[in-house]
Amino acid sequence: MSQPTLLGVGTGMTLVARIDIPRVNISDMVAEGTSSRVLRVAVGHIAGTALPGRAGNVALAAHRDTFFRHLGELESGDLIRITVPGRQYLYSVKFTDVVLPNETWVLQASSGQLLTLVTCYPFHYVGPAPKRFVVRARRLGGE
Repeated sequence: MSQPTLLGVGTGMTLVARIDIPRVNISDMVAEGTSSRVLRVAVGHIAGTALPGRAGNVALAAHRDTFFRHLGELESGDLIRITVPGRQYLYSVKFTDVVLPNETWVLQASSGQLLTLVTCYPFHYVGPAPKRFVVRARRLGGE
C-alpha cells in the first residue's frame, strides 16, 4: 500500500495527523516536514521530534498568517486534539512563550508526552519576524 498523500494525487507529502483547537478555530492537517512546500498547505511536523502518541516532544510549526493565525489567543488549560488513524490524543496547554529563533530548548526531547507548537512572532509583523511564539502542552492521560 502506498503512503498517504496530502490533498490527493501527486503531492507526495505524507500526512502525519490532524490538529484541532476548537476554542480558536484551528482545524488543519499535519504533514511531515517544514519545507516551504509543506507549510504552504499544512501544519508541519518538525523532523527529529516525536510522533503523536509516542513518548517525547511532538513539535509542529506553521506560518503565523495562515494555519497558526490564532495561536496567540491560546490560554493555559485550552485543549488541543491530535488525531492519527484510529486514535486521538488530547493535550492541555501549559504555557505560551516568546523566544528567539536560536532558543532550540523548545524542541528538546522529553520523557513525558509533550506537544510544542511554534510560529513566527510578532503576529502582525511585516517581513521575516525576529522571534518565535511557542505553545507547550502536555498530553492528558498519557504519562
